[in-house]
Amino acid sequence: MSLAVLIGSNLALLSSPAIADVRSQQAHSEAAVPAKVEVSSGWELQDSAKVAEAGSGAGAAISKLNYKTQGWFPAVVPGTVLTTLVKNGVYPEPLYGENNRPDRIPESLNKTSYWYRTVTEIPAAYRGRHVWLNLDGINFSAEVWVNGTYLGTMRGAFKRGIFDISEFVKPGEKAAIAVLVKPQPHPGDPHEHTIADGMVTNGGITALDGPTFLSTIGWDWLPGIRDRDSGIWAKVFLSSTGPVVVKDPLVTTALPLPKTDSADVAISTTVENVTDQPQKGVLKAHFGDVSVEKEVELAPHASQIVSLDAEAFPALHVENPKLWWPNGYGPQNLYALHLSFDEAGKTSDAQNISFGVRQITYFVPDSENLTISVNGVRVFIRGGDWGLDEAMKRIPRERLEAEIKMHALANMNLIRNWVGQSTGEDFYELCDKYGILLWDEFFQPNPSDGPNPDDLPTYMANVRDKILRYRNHPSIAVWCARNEGFPPKEIDDQLRVLMAELEPTRRYQPSSTSGQGVNSGGPYRWRTPREYYVFGEAFKTEIGSSSIPTIESIQGMMPQKDWEEINDDWAEHDLARGAQAGNTYPKTLADRYGKVANLADFVRKSQLANYEAYRAMYEGREAKLFNPSTAVITWMSNPAQPSFVWQLYHHDLEPNAALFAVKKAGEMVHILLNESNGDVQVINNLPTGIAKATAHIAIYNLDGSRVYEHEYPVTGPAYTAIDLGSVEWPSSVSAVHFVKLELKDADGKLLSENFYWRSVPDHPDDLQALETMKTVKLEAKAARRDVEGKVRITVTLRNPGTEVALMAHLQLRRGKAPNPSDPLANVADRVLPVYYSDNYVSLVPGESRAITIEAAESDLKGEAPRIVIDGWNIGVSDAGSSVPVTQNINAQVDHWPVTNLPIVAHTWK
Repeated sequence: MSLAVLIGSNLALLSSPAIADVRSQQAHSEAAVPAKVEVSSGWELQDSAKVAEAGSGAGAAISKLNYKTQGWFPAVVPGTVLTTLVKNGVYPEPLYGENNRPDRIPESLNKTSYWYRTVTEIPAAYRGRHVWLNLDGINFSAEVWVNGTYLGTMRGAFKRGIFDISEFVKPGEKAAIAVLVKPQPHPGDPHEHTIADGMVTNGGITALDGPTFLSTIGWDWLPGIRDRDSGIWAKVFLSSTGPVVVKDPLVTTALPLPKTDSADVAISTTVENVTDQPQKGVLKAHFGDVSVEKEVELAPHASQIVSLDAEAFPALHVENPKLWWPNGYGPQNLYALHLSFDEAGKTSDAQNISFGVRQITYFVPDSENLTISVNGVRVFIRGGDWGLDEAMKRIPRERLEAEIKMHALANMNLIRNWVGQSTGEDFYELCDKYGILLWDEFFQPNPSDGPNPDDLPTYMANVRDKILRYRNHPSIAVWCARNEGFPPKEIDDQLRVLMAELEPTRRYQPSSTSGQGVNSGGPYRWRTPREYYVFGEAFKTEIGSSSIPTIESIQGMMPQKDWEEINDDWAEHDLARGAQAGNTYPKTLADRYGKVANLADFVRKSQLANYEAYRAMYEGREAKLFNPSTAVITWMSNPAQPSFVWQLYHHDLEPNAALFAVKKAGEMVHILLNESNGDVQVINNLPTGIAKATAHIAIYNLDGSRVYEHEYPVTGPAYTAIDLGSVEWPSSVSAVHFVKLELKDADGKLLSENFYWRSVPDHPDDLQALETMKTVKLEAKAARRDVEGKVRITVTLRNPGTEVALMAHLQLRRGKAPNPSDPLANVADRVLPVYYSDNYVSLVPGESRAITIEAAESDLKGEAPRIVIDGWNIGVSDAGSSVPVTQNINAQVDHWPVTNLPIVAHTWK
């Protein structure tokens, strides 16, 4: 099965648990205003050069109802030009294999203008009201027409187009919409990623255009996307209002910190009279049990900002508010605010705003470093960088929800929206829902990766619209002007004025690598765990490692001819010379764990490497919790394309060992072995101290025998890495051995456990003796319970043997087991996405572990679930399960011929 099929099958993904949706809470208040209508069907697309009409009259003709399209393609809206052409079979799935090379998908796509056209019915309910056409995002510029009339232009990927079409349409009748989308002026010339040349350079002249998907020129994590994501990439919809429009609302909340037993809510919004007559009415605001209103008068075509605060309206002083917290610190409570402007008992316009009562501060008395606190509680930032949500902007809400939910599952609490490339309403709403803070950026890369924008008005208009549109989301913590550099003075000056005007509470950060301990700069390659403990900066915005996916994900992203040699297909998917050191990674892997036999062995060994590096990436910083470390953000957590590096899960949404390593390290109370100095530490992220807890260490030799045990009493303050002292390593420890840590509270309840494999100090990076471990056949029981459209399976693993079972990996599949000789069937029958309570688990002799698995029942496609298991030295026996549990034959090293996985440098041509 190709990646194209996988993408298609995974667009309808699992929704999060059935919790109160803010939008449904608002439904009752929307009845007074006719509903918005999304215009997503009936669109067609054609190259403007292939349309008979040309010049200034083309739009007038194409946007008439009687216009006949011939040879046009059914279009995907929202979607890019290339997405439509791929869907229509003009080009193959770009992200599979080497399909994206310019001999298969031409660079001419980014130099071509395209017409989009559809016919839609204007709702009869809009009769007697103003009718608006709304385009949430196009790339890069557009001319917009309706029923033969030119409406205006749009410019920049992140600025909305809102057009009053009342004069040109009739409610209850059809209307034709035509949009001429033009490409960005400077698409640049991408470098091809190859084994011979490596990842070459990032970016280029495309940065001159400013607010666009500048990463699509090609970066060291994404090849050049041939249309540069040109098209109507965001939602198109119709709406209606009366004579007065309510727009650009702002809600802020203030707490009397350190107390949180009350909050002052402040509301402001712009009301605009869009008619030739004066208007008089009442602005009303309602949320929860709070209702306030204010009379407003507007001259013809006038607008004004109306403010409501607790001083003037005591009802806005809320007692015992339900607070919004980051993931891990408390619930993500949201309030539904309904704003309306009423005239003579009729609602002219209304806005529904979701907001959270929370207060963010940025400094603490005992540190000069940037330290984010929410509601008076310090938050150690465990984050991930997003370079781009998806290479071709194929981002239905279901996909985004799966991705952000996996961040929450991994105990992350922040996403850095690198250069603002992942900007859409669903993204922000889901971060609010899952408690993921946002470090949100504008549209400039590192100065070495491209020039400053040459159209300052367009740039600032896009920045302004982004702030106005998203500023009410409680998840946004920081606005950052530029990645790894300062913006030019003329932009910085305007941004500071803009922040003072539009953002009274949030921090403005000029650069992602400067000020108050903030630093970027990697490293980005795989490193030994102990190296992650050595650093000088406090707030780390970029640090990364290789992150190899499962064997099934690799098999699904490239043809079988490329599975057993590291060639240009691997380079196209980011494993080559560059910041990630993909050219040296295979040797590093072999030197540490033993010679690589084939792809299955490469994946098996890489999961050890993934786990070691990503756990240490976070534990190394936590070992100096708030002294000085305040944040670590991995480069990257989300892949824009199928990749071998910088990710917690694959593009197909299957997690690898990195996600569960981060989840382990991110426990709010966490026990760790400091892999730099050998100390045992307890990390307390809580605002309260730990008292009368007990830590336990057990050391096991390679043969599974336990050679050492010790207990430590644990008492310590809040927000602290509590040092319990160094381990007294026994003289009888084997050259390669295992360390199991447990932390229990005063009542004996398990708070945290951790497991390490390590070598003696004389040769700390030689773990090749792990190859001599005998296979441990785990006993497995799996039971299914379905709840509200979700399949929940509990798998209990038990190690009945005398040796350690290392890195057992569970995978949920559907249907009957395929023929082992058909690996693509293994790719196809995976259920994705899946949420595991833990995975890649290690069990000492006699130990048991229960793992819960959750997936959407619909993703089983009417077939029965089953579990397959692989790992470092893992066998499995089904101990009487209602859900079958078997060995993952496809992942076994001895199932495949020995190839030694050579690196082959040949040109993609």
